[in-house]
Amino acid sequence: MPIPECPLLPVPDIDDAAHLLFVINAASGRHDADVTRQVIETTLQAAGRTGELLFARPDELARVAQRAARTAAERRTAVIAVGGDGTINSVAQAAHAQGCPMGVMPQGTFNYFARTHAIPTDPAAAAQALLGCEPVAIQVGLINDRVFLVNASVGLYPQLLEDREAYKARFGRSRLVAFGAGLVTLLGRHHQLRLRIELGPNAREITTPTLFVGNNRLQLEQVGLSQASSLDEGCIAAVMLRPIGTVAMLGLIWRGAMGTLGEADTVESFKFQRMRVKPRRAWGSRTVKVAFDGEVSRMPMPLQFQVSPKPLYLLKSAAEPAVSDAEQGHA
Repeated sequence: MPIPECPLLPVPDIDDAAHLLFVINAASGRHDADVTRQVIETTLQAAGRTGELLFARPDELARVAQRAARTAAERRTAVIAVGGDGTINSVAQAAHAQGCPMGVMPQGTFNYFARTHAIPTDPAAAAQALLGCEPVAIQVGLINDRVFLVNASVGLYPQLLEDREAYKARFGRSRLVAFGAGLVTLLGRHHQLRLRIELGPNAREITTPTLFVGNNRLQLEQVGLSQASSLDEGCIAAVMLRPIGTVAMLGLIWRGAMGTLGEADTVESFKFQRMRVKPRRAWGSRTVKVAFDGEVSRMPMPLQFQVSPKPLYLLKSAAEPAVSDAEQGHA
């Protein structure tokens, strides 16, 4: 999803003599950390490049990413996120604020962001590809002041993510576990959100179990939402469900798996650049649980969803198309 370059923010250049800064999620264990270190150091040595590896626990990621992004901006180099969605989001938040380039070595379950931008999911291939890439301006979304690369949402989806993490902690990290956890959540009882959404001068009141905002073509296309094309127009896509029962939810799960979710009468989607969301009643909740790129947090209402006026500079090949599921072997 390339966007026009901002005339006030020229594409940053990279000094090949400066250290690349790798922010690495250390939560995966000693063995995985050693393997990651070896892959990065071997790749850098073979290319005659240098790097600094910054291992961080999950509670340290934001602070380490911010420090690394400041250093990258000062030294005209790039900061590289090594990990899953949470790590990538933390580094993107910091890199976006500093205006420095960022790269990605994905280690997540679904890797929508990496796959959309044709970033290999194999660590050695990803490290090698980074050294031949240039910064390219890409579109990011904002929810209040928080960057999101793939999606942000309220309602059912944050609950789904929390349940998924609980199941992964118990049964291990795999797509099958993630799917099973999601199925249990979707078939449970759903709290209905009563919201007022404002799109410029237009406003409407809605009741929905979830409000989902997507900024990732692959994810939207995978479930069959036509609004995927809106990302090429400098917009992001909103998806809402009408209040439904368990049987209807089963139908939506099937449609999503078959890539026809957008055809369901109970699903509404639309594109926008800026949307304000608040409780329908003045005495409604002042905070709400929000999911963004796989992370869950509480944010104050109202929520402001928008396309960021400032791009993120991602290390990628500008001429290389996104990689399909078939090409990467994803079901």
